[in-house]
Amino acid sequence: PKFVIFINDKELMHFSYQRYLENQLRQSFGFEGTPIRFEFKEKGE
Repeated sequence: PKFVIFINDKELMHFSYQRYLENQLRQSFGFEGTPIRFEFKEKGE
């Protein structure tokens, strides 16, 4: 699955928070073994 996440500033998105989001999604929805993609967009894109 691919998730689009809207944020204020892409430069402030730390890789560890992206990994945290991925791990939480895997635990909550059972995405073990499935590639998860994120697309981070700034407001107004």
